[in-house]
Amino acid sequence: MEAITSVSSMAVTELISQTIELFTEVATEAKNCFVERESFTELASYLDRLVPFLKELNKKDTGNVDNSFVEVLNQQAKLGKQLITECSRKNKMYLLINSRSINRRAGEVTREISRALSLIPLSELGVSASVKQGIGQLCDAMRSAEFKTAVTDEIILKKIESGIHERKVDQTYANGLLVSIAEVLGISTDRYSLKKELEDFKSEVEDAKLRKDQAEAIQMDQIIALLERADATYSPEEKEIKYLTKRTSLGSQPLEPLQSFYCPITREVMVDPVETASGHTFERTTIEKWLADGSDLCPLTMIPLDNRVLWPNKTLRQSIEEWKDRNTMITIASLKSELSKQLAENEEEVICCLEELQSLCEERAAHREWVLLENYIPTLVELLGSKNREIRSRTLVLLCILAKDSDDAKDRISKVSGVIESIVRSLGRRVSEGKLAAELLLELSRNETLKNYIGMVQGCILLLVTMSNSDDTQAATRANELLDKLSFSDQNVIQMAKANYFTHLLHRLSSGSEEVKMRMVTTLAEMELTDHNKSSLFENGALDSLLHLVSQGNPELKQKAAKALNNLSSLPKNSIQMIKSGSVNLLVNLLYNHTSSHCLRDELAAIIMHLAMSTMSQTYNEPPVSLFESDEDVDSLFSFIDCSRPLVQESLLCSFYAMCHSPMAVTVKTKLRQNPDNMQSLVHFCEKENQKVRTNAIKLFCCLSEDGDDKEIIDRMGLQTIKTLIKITKSSSDEEEITSAMGVISNLTQSSQLTKSLLQADGLPVISSRLHDIMQNRVHKKQLMENTVGSLCHFTIPTNQISQKRVAETGVIPLLVQLLELGTSLTQRKASISLGQLSKNSFELSQPIPRPMGGIFRCFSPQTGPVCPVHQGICSVETSFCLVEADAVSPLVKLLGDSDLNVCEASLDALLTLIEAERLPYGSKVLAEVDAIHPIIKLLNCPSSSLQEKVLTSLGRIFRLLDMKQKYGNLAQTGLVDLTQRGNNITKPLAARILGQLNVLHDQSSYF
Repeated sequence: MEAITSVSSMAVTELISQTIELFTEVATEAKNCFVERESFTELASYLDRLVPFLKELNKKDTGNVDNSFVEVLNQQAKLGKQLITECSRKNKMYLLINSRSINRRAGEVTREISRALSLIPLSELGVSASVKQGIGQLCDAMRSAEFKTAVTDEIILKKIESGIHERKVDQTYANGLLVSIAEVLGISTDRYSLKKELEDFKSEVEDAKLRKDQAEAIQMDQIIALLERADATYSPEEKEIKYLTKRTSLGSQPLEPLQSFYCPITREVMVDPVETASGHTFERTTIEKWLADGSDLCPLTMIPLDNRVLWPNKTLRQSIEEWKDRNTMITIASLKSELSKQLAENEEEVICCLEELQSLCEERAAHREWVLLENYIPTLVELLGSKNREIRSRTLVLLCILAKDSDDAKDRISKVSGVIESIVRSLGRRVSEGKLAAELLLELSRNETLKNYIGMVQGCILLLVTMSNSDDTQAATRANELLDKLSFSDQNVIQMAKANYFTHLLHRLSSGSEEVKMRMVTTLAEMELTDHNKSSLFENGALDSLLHLVSQGNPELKQKAAKALNNLSSLPKNSIQMIKSGSVNLLVNLLYNHTSSHCLRDELAAIIMHLAMSTMSQTYNEPPVSLFESDEDVDSLFSFIDCSRPLVQESLLCSFYAMCHSPMAVTVKTKLRQNPDNMQSLVHFCEKENQKVRTNAIKLFCCLSEDGDDKEIIDRMGLQTIKTLIKITKSSSDEEEITSAMGVISNLTQSSQLTKSLLQADGLPVISSRLHDIMQNRVHKKQLMENTVGSLCHFTIPTNQISQKRVAETGVIPLLVQLLELGTSLTQRKASISLGQLSKNSFELSQPIPRPMGGIFRCFSPQTGPVCPVHQGICSVETSFCLVEADAVSPLVKLLGDSDLNVCEASLDALLTLIEAERLPYGSKVLAEVDAIHPIIKLLNCPSSSLQEKVLTSLGRIFRLLDMKQKYGNLAQTGLVDLTQRGNNITKPLAARILGQLNVLHDQSSYF
């Protein structure tokens, strides 16, 4: 640049101001420039740093210094403005292709500005040293600035240059290039957008021609020629017409290759022909190997080569590719007709056709497009119905190759009726075929129409879920990917859940809209879930989501969430987790809340019931989990039952029954018994008309009356309650209710008053009738039998002979004897107790033998029956309840050897009634006759001290009889000695005393 010694007539100050304004505008617009953003951002930063300096400079007196720098700055500002304006107005594709030129111009402006800055006489203008240093650094930076084309833009430009230089005629290459340009420019890759951008680019090139920029015009024509080979801007119809027109013009027979197509060395058609210095053409890999082996001769003429340089024979290569394309088009067309013809005739030929077609499709994208344009899709879909597995598998592979990255293929597939159904059928076949079907469906799911339809096909989602659990990792992965794709639809997610795949349902449950959450929670609420499903749902976070909805949702959502929780909490493992997570307080507070709807309360009460029931299944080697934290919680919940509707009452009564069978049973039972209001309410519930409420109340009542701790219960029971229990026993159709009512009566402590009340309530005929029914039908329902026999014990107490006589009149004594052999351990014990209580009055009720008349009236003496060997009178089952007459002695003796010591003790008590008082010699004899003494002696070794005491007491009496002592004394000696050594304070002296009777110890022994 020549030195500028003066400025125009425009004042220096005005020119600097104008330059500042231009710099500001250029900097602002450069920051928003679409192309080469990094370069223009760098330019803008330089200008922004210059503006403050120029403003300060404008305040200086520049009249006496060289002002030539001002004009240079102004001129470069205008050039920068011009460049920015062009970039904002021209077509994006045009700018991309000219990006190198744009960067060059930006660099020139930057460097010229730097040069102008170096001309400013900073010292003469009195500029400070720090400012001088800053300007110097800025000049250096601008002078060395390199404006490089963006990496993505440079890649595109190199592809364009390569396409032009190598004469790329491949349509696929042109399509890929056009799509790459669109992606870099941020333009949609749909054909309408691509077509518009290409047309705008052509218009811009025409404008360049009008500007007579010949070099640029030639370059742009070459680029246009390259891009116009792409058919990405064509509609499917235009593509098909263009293809069919070309294919029809080729004829139907493939052409043989020209001789020039063959490599002289391999005699095979060349792929990458190159020319040597000799002027002959060879396949690149072949000639390179020839030269690498050390030969400097032409393989054809054997004349020495001037050099080893190889030149691509682009013209020949293009001819070979055109020949190949022609033959491939004809082959693809012929294969289709061959495929259709062989389908019904020769499966092997079909497989061969499919193999060849697959090979062609894998070679080039253009081949795949030609297959589509030949309308192969309907034929291939038809092949999916073949019975031959290999045909189906190869067809699935081919369809997947065609569909991959091809919207056209997917659209064509979507238009074939029944295509998805055919693919889905393959999902359910062998794993290898199922994998191929899943892969194809995964590719097709990228098409919105097909994606919407896939999930609707019957069985598709179920088959995918099944495959997702496959041992084949690849199959499972593909199935999971496809399920993820299909999860866009709520209905699909629901179908997945119904197939036991809950991942997406749980995600929607926690993060979906309120409407979506309602759909998901309704699904969970209504589903029939397996235990595995319930466990899996909790493990994957369903609890937190459902608790949140129960506490925070709208009324309908709360109710559905509670119903879902009710469904899931039926698994004890889940319920325990809910208790441990602190859910109980939330649920109970919602139950108490007056704003909670009836339906919500029903579900909440049912959940609490499940939680309570889960505590029953706890193992005792784990820390016990309690439903409530304090005793007050027990009272509060029980008092709430009274003011609830029947469904809630039923669930809560069930809850308390469950808690009474949990590790915390003692605490809960004690709390319920101690509160008079609780027991009063429970008695009231037992009289309810609603059968389910009444049944659960009686079950709880029965549970609380166990363990013999029934004082509070008896205090709250009146005659009316007893009548209610008897009425239920008589007329209820619910066996569980009858069993529980009978259990309450059975569990109550015996007393004369209770027996009186039971007789007043006509309980005996009802209970005895129930026992007759059980024995007659031979359906031994364990608990009902136990409770019925236990209830009879109240009528056999020794203090009420009237009641005992009524028992005998009902004919149940023979039944009790039968139950000594047929019943459960508890039944046997209760039967033994009843028979023993009856036997206590047998001696008193036995009729004495009348004395015979003397003299001549002897023959008129009344006839008597056999004399009872124990009571020495006339006995019968009905009148004296005699154990001997009832044939109960032998069964009772057998029970002495029972493994249940309670049974042993009850049977012993009954047998000992035969040796009371003066009946000792007679009863002992009877016991000896049925071999009862030996099992009695064996009980000396039992672990129960109370039973040992009874045995010792009975043996002490029996051994008063000399014959008994002589016969059984030695047999008892070992056991007695053992007790004197290891017994307790009671059994030791008792055993020693008997040993004294047996003359084993003298009377003054310290054991006494």
